[in-house]
Amino acid sequence: MTDIVLDIRNVSKRFGDNLANDDISLSLGKGEIAALLGENGAGKTTLMSILFGHYVPDTGSVSVMGQTLPPGKPRAAIRAGVGMVHQHFSLAPNLTVLENVMTGTESLWSFGSNVSAGRKKLIEISQRFGLKVDPDARLGDLSVGEQQRVEILKALYNDARILVLDEPTAVLTKLEAETLFSTLKDMARQGLSLIFISHKLDEVMATADRIVVLRGGRQVAERKVGDTSKAELAELMVGRKVTRPVREASTPGEVVLEAAGITVRSGGVDRLKAIDFRLRAGEVLGIIGVSGNGQAVLAQLLSGTIGRSAGDLVLFGKGGGDLTVADAVSSGIGRIPEDRNRDGAIGEMAIWENAVLERLPEFSKGGLVDRKAGIAFATRIIEGFDVRGGSPTSRIRLLSGGNMQKLILGRNLIEHPKILLAAQPARGLDEGAVAAVHERILEARKAGTAVLLISEDLDEVMALADRIQAIVGGRLSPSVNAEDVDAQRLGLMMAGEWEGATDAV
Repeated sequence: MTDIVLDIRNVSKRFGDNLANDDISLSLGKGEIAALLGENGAGKTTLMSILFGHYVPDTGSVSVMGQTLPPGKPRAAIRAGVGMVHQHFSLAPNLTVLENVMTGTESLWSFGSNVSAGRKKLIEISQRFGLKVDPDARLGDLSVGEQQRVEILKALYNDARILVLDEPTAVLTKLEAETLFSTLKDMARQGLSLIFISHKLDEVMATADRIVVLRGGRQVAERKVGDTSKAELAELMVGRKVTRPVREASTPGEVVLEAAGITVRSGGVDRLKAIDFRLRAGEVLGIIGVSGNGQAVLAQLLSGTIGRSAGDLVLFGKGGGDLTVADAVSSGIGRIPEDRNRDGAIGEMAIWENAVLERLPEFSKGGLVDRKAGIAFATRIIEGFDVRGGSPTSRIRLLSGGNMQKLILGRNLIEHPKILLAAQPARGLDEGAVAAVHERILEARKAGTAVLLISEDLDEVMALADRIQAIVGGRLSPSVNAEDVDAQRLGLMMAGEWEGATDAV
């Protein structure tokens, strides 16, 4: 490789008993796109955090443009031309695009901010790389894809020559992801060097020039894209062949949950509009739709966190008032929330505390939580659902996304719930974790659990669901049997094309 711009040499990093990076070496050439591939918890983000100065390595060094960076100094990395786009954006929603981009770029001791020069530079960078934004738009009013553009522009505004993107498509729609990768290729043609962290094989194969695979904190392989395949990469990631579970034919039981004409109004707007569905024991009902069409409101309604404005909700044959959180828990309804970090776990609490979080009455004596019983329960989940990366007393934020998801799945399934609400259960997970989550959902179905699967992933819904309904503009389509539809028909349903859906969007 000529014109090496980045050289990571023999980097190791340990967190307690966890060896996150083990003697890793990696180089990057000018104008190259390198993918850092690995399952959740493989050490990808740790390595890039060392590069950016967020972590200090135990051993090893990082050099940019031939100059060794001082460890643990993010400012030094930025000045050397390293920019990082985090999976969870580090932006202020109440500020404008320009204010976000300029934040931290001027001395606190300066008498004023050179806004006109900043605006000019931002517009020039935006036009050069095709990252269209309105400098005066309030960040909180932008879509997730537009916010990511701002995060990239912020790095480029600091004159980044090496751009690191951590799971850049985790929160993007398919179209937004395609647009992003087109932009990345254009950046590389203009001489920028890029590393993107991912576990999505399609993205890696379509975008990268070279792929570095990490597993268990170690670098296990390096491949040029033209010399490998998705099957080989999947096996390298997890150390074994990965096969998705197959849904077997079954006969569902009685109706356990029914919605009839349910409407939810918020802020003067109908978020759900007279929806109808029936969910039976031992089946998976898939709700498919593009993000923002009412899925989150539906999940909140069935979790008991919001009420209905009209219609009837019948649970185990009994109707009545709104479902409360206490009703949901006591009735045997388990939930996998769409955002595991925001709604599924409290990062600073221990794994065992998160394990019992939704079942505190069962683990309390005299008003105090029984720590010993909680740790024993968490240990059952860790062992039964292959949760790696921490002990019951470790803070849950130290777990990778996949392992956190397996813990959330385990605390719901270990006691065999009657109903499971699964919202985007495999979002952001690697191939091995996806297979594990899908297998557990199908096992629950086989055991008689009624599963309501809310997902934007066509392949996931078609693989798991017995029946499917599309959600568009807060309305639900009639249900169709999974065996009777293909991806094309489901795509049309997601666009609002079904009988009687003229006012769906």
